[in-house]
Order: sequence, then structure tokens, then C-alpha cells
Amino acid sequence: MTGLFVTFEGGDGVGKSTQAALLEQWLRSRGEEVVRTREPGGTEVGQRIREIVLHHRGHIDPRAEALLYAADRAHHVASVVRPALARGAMVIQDRYLDSSVAYQGAGRVLDADQIRDLSLWAADGLLPDVTVLLDLDEVSARRRRDADDKPFDRLEAETDDFHARVRAAFLALAEAEPERFLVVDAAQPVEQIAALVQARVAERLG
Repeated sequence: MTGLFVTFEGGDGVGKSTQAALLEQWLRSRGEEVVRTREPGGTEVGQRIREIVLHHRGHIDPRAEALLYAADRAHHVASVVRPALARGAMVIQDRYLDSSVAYQGAGRVLDADQIRDLSLWAADGLLPDVTVLLDLDEVSARRRRDADDKPFDRLEAETDDFHARVRAAFLALAEAEPERFLVVDAAQPVEQIAALVQARVAERLG
């Protein structure tokens, strides 16, 4: 008995949380058990790591940042994701290892292959069944974040150049694994995006 692992990726402000909530609602209407979670912060340990990596006021070395994300991932997969999948639940997750490759690899200009290897080791090789990449140019994404009228975290506050590198990395990851990724234009209406996501998940559910 195995569930389905769906992750949402993309830059900040593209609508990942909105689409994750809509997918959860749709799956529950079909009678599925749904575990909705996020990285970092999907566990009590992860909440403490999230506070450090996103809200620490001082400098964090990029390699230390990457290791903190990997530590969160290792604990989260072992204690939340794998047990849920093993009992047949649908796991919907906001961010996973592709975010590490994009943000710490491309954004922080570390070796992307090393970051991916580290992430896969932390997750004991677990890859999602479906990864939804909500794609939006960095200028439009920043406008959305500005409209939220809430303080930026450490990554949201980075330059447009940083976010452009992150976006390019996400698109490259999707191009390399088209069977796993669903790339969606995040400028589309929310309902249209949700329909595309549901169609891909329904296909994987058979």
C-alpha cells in the first residue's frame, strides 16, 4: 500500500500554498487521506530550523544553510512523509529537494550536483511522484510579494538577479525530468491552474 507524493515548487509569491490547499480539498472530496506539509518546518525540529534559515538576522554561510535544509529534510522524510506514504496517504508538500538545488545551488552559487546529492542522501533517495512547478518571472513574483504587505524572509529579500537564477534552475530541472514535473504558468487564473494540477494527479492515480 503506497500513497502519492506531490510537491509544489517555484519562486516566492507564485501561489504554491493556494494550489496545495485546492489540491488537498479536491483529494479529500474523493475520499483520500491527505497529509499536507512543508519544508522547512513540517516537524517540531523543522520549525526550529525554519526560524534559523529564514529569519536569522545575521549572516549564514551558504554551505551551512544547505546543510540545515538537508537536516530538516532527513528528519521530515523519516518522521512524516515516508510513514504517510506507507499507509497509502496522499502527501502534498510545499517545497522539497528541488528548492535546495535552485536556491542553494543556483541562488547561492554552490555546486548544484553536490546539493542534489546531499538532498537525495538526506531523503534516502525519495523523489516525488509529481512535482508541480509554478513558473512566474521574478518581477511579477516580487509585485505579488509586495502586495502581501508582510515582512520578507531572508530568501524573499534577495535581489532580482538571485531570483532570476533560481527560476532558471527550476526550469532546467523540469526540462531534465519531464515525466515528474508539471510546469504551469502561474500567471493563469487560480481555477485553471488547479484544473491542470488535478488532471495530472488524477492521471497518476489511475
